[in-house]
Amino acid sequence: MGAYNLSDFDAVLAISRKGSFRAAALELGMSTSALSNAIAKLEGQLGVRLFNRTTRSVSLTEAGRRFVDQVTPALTDIHQALDTVRSQQEKPSGTLRINTFATAGREILAPLLIEFTRRFPDVHIDLVTEGNLVDVVADGFDFGVRSQSLVPSDMIAIALGPPRRIAVVATPEYLDGRGTPAVPSDLLAHACIRTRLPNGALYRWQFEAEGQPVQVDVQGPITLDEASLARMAVLESVGIGYFMESDVRRDLDEGRLVRMLEDWTPPLSPLCLYYPSRRNPPAAFKVFVDLARELARSARAG
Repeated sequence: MGAYNLSDFDAVLAISRKGSFRAAALELGMSTSALSNAIAKLEGQLGVRLFNRTTRSVSLTEAGRRFVDQVTPALTDIHQALDTVRSQQEKPSGTLRINTFATAGREILAPLLIEFTRRFPDVHIDLVTEGNLVDVVADGFDFGVRSQSLVPSDMIAIALGPPRRIAVVATPEYLDGRGTPAVPSDLLAHACIRTRLPNGALYRWQFEAEGQPVQVDVQGPITLDEASLARMAVLESVGIGYFMESDVRRDLDEGRLVRMLEDWTPPLSPLCLYYPSRRNPPAAFKVFVDLARELARSARAG
């Protein structure tokens, strides 16, 4: 009987979860061709096909479904045993996978992630940013970072900072001669940078007055799906932009942008690091949680 690799079994489960070789390869940190070759080798060793593959879809064969059903509990036990051993490491090592969205990634990069890599250089951080909310456990992540209101109720959460704010901004050059909006409806007379959500829908700008939500379906010459691109357009005086305050704080401080409608943008829930309860987490996992709690205490003290 040929030798089998634990990583090949993990690969089968990843493809089963994702329904795609490409998505599973991204999760596993390998190329699609390398993953395909590994599965082909495993199928050759087993003497059965585990997946039906077409140009458009991937699905488990009946043998593949039985394999996944039977191997999943065993792999869970094996990984728990490995976690138990790793928890005894004197020097944290390995990889931590974190899922968040782009703006939050920019907010936590310096105070948490880069600081962590400086303290624990033997631990690799794999940060994945995406707009859609994912199941961090099912998708193989150690941690998620989202707004507090989006954290699943069964997760342990650590608030990483104070409440966040929206900033509606434009350049002084854009506002010159056009006037500054005083209420959200004034935006309808201005060029605005529109935002497309991950599901393809156009985002309606959100405001609040006396506890009541106000939505404005702004119009403008350009639609973008990433805050860094929208910031570039606003700095070129294309129009007014709607951002998390952290993305434009330096521009505001240095006078490149002017803020408006502050009374209509109340505080939002803070960012939280969240994760499932683990009986014997690896040493790298434990020290990352410790640093997050240290950051949270600093934020409260500040």
